[in-house]
Amino acid sequence: MTTSPDRQRAGSEPGRTARAAGPGRPARRDRHGRGLRGRLVPATVPLARTKAEIFDDLVLDTVESLERRYAKELAGVEFAVEDVPPDLNVYDSDVLEDGEVPLARLLPGRPGRQELPPRIVLYRRPLEFRAMDREDLADLVHDVIIEQVANLLGMDPDELS
Repeated sequence: MTTSPDRQRAGSEPGRTARAAGPGRPARRDRHGRGLRGRLVPATVPLARTKAEIFDDLVLDTVESLERRYAKELAGVEFAVEDVPPDLNVYDSDVLEDGEVPLARLLPGRPGRQELPPRIVLYRRPLEFRAMDREDLADLVHDVIIEQVANLLGMDPDELS
C-alpha cells in the first residue's frame, strides 16, 4: 500500500520538522503537543490555598482573638500544628482525645535551665476528618483551642468562650 505525499506524517520527510521553532519558542514540546503547564488557578484566589494553609488560618484566628483578651496570660505560649499525632501506645492526660484518636496536646512549660515555654499542638488530619465542612472545622478548632488554653490556665472553658 502506498500513501500519497499529502498523507505522510509531518517530520517524515527529510528536512521537515513537526513544528518550526520561532524566536523565543522551544524547539520541541511534550509528546502530546501541549507543552508545559502552569498553575491552574491564580495564586490570588481562595481556591489556590491548600487545606493546611486554611487550617493554619483557622488556628490563627482563634489564637489572635484569645491573645487580645488574655495577652498577659498567653505571652509565652506557643501554638503549633502537626498533620498527625505521633505513634504512642499510651497518651498522657495532657492529650485531648476523641475516642482513641488525639486531637490536640498540651505540653506544659518547663522552668529551669532548659526553659521551655508551654506549647499547644493541634493535629490537623484528625480534626479535619471529624468536621463536616469548613464552618464545622472552624468551630471544632475553636473548641479544641479553648479547651487546651483553659487547661493551661486552670480555668473553665466556658469562661474563655
